[in-house]
Amino acid sequence: MVMAFSVVIPARFGSSRFPGKPLADIAGKPMVQHVYERAIQSEAQRVIVATDDQRIADAARGFGAEVCLTSDQHPSGTDRLQEVVHSLGFYADDIVVNVQGDEPLIPPRIINQVAHNLRAVPEASIATLSEPINDLESVLNPNVVKVVADQKGRALYFSRAPIPWPRDQFSDPAGRQVMPQGINFQRHIGIYAYRVKLLNDFVGWAPAPVEETECLEQLRAMWNGAQIHVDVADEQPPAGVDTPEDLERIRHLFEQ
Repeated sequence: MVMAFSVVIPARFGSSRFPGKPLADIAGKPMVQHVYERAIQSEAQRVIVATDDQRIADAARGFGAEVCLTSDQHPSGTDRLQEVVHSLGFYADDIVVNVQGDEPLIPPRIINQVAHNLRAVPEASIATLSEPINDLESVLNPNVVKVVADQKGRALYFSRAPIPWPRDQFSDPAGRQVMPQGINFQRHIGIYAYRVKLLNDFVGWAPAPVEETECLEQLRAMWNGAQIHVDVADEQPPAGVDTPEDLERIRHLFEQ
């Protein structure tokens, strides 16, 4: 049975590291169009491009997308998402999947996965995904966000630090040069399904101390008692586009 959910694709023009990124050309199409085309291959009943820039809005309408123009003053992507669901009159129990506008190769399968997972776990307000980490460099890299969940898939914590911390091995500096064995390190994949009620609550919460320390927005939800469901992704997504160098890598993949 196909379940009802919507996809929102936030697409900002003014990225500090890569201005105009959503409109960057990949194989003759703007990057945001590739994301949109992936999203409409999912089971979503509605796919919306949310942007604060008229150039992106015009481009998105040009390839047939529904567009919601939003404020350019939002402190976070979650605030932008909440403006969309509020302005379009979504109900509190509706499910919305946030698909980043810089993921031109995102598998439709994992869009479905987070939406289905959230529907299947009524006590959760958010669902997200992870994938195994198999190399020491990623374990130690603060740009790789790690997550630990309990046996029912409930997130216990997200961190830029290596978690769980293998105390015995890492107590020896030499031990930190070798990948620990038998530890289920998981990298957080930044795709989220939300219940609209959570989005409405979220924008009223002040930033949490742990959120500000780690610079991880999802910790604000946990700080306020929201439950986040985590599952290993059914399909591992290729890396997104953060820099012009990433764009060249993605262009090369499309050429192949």
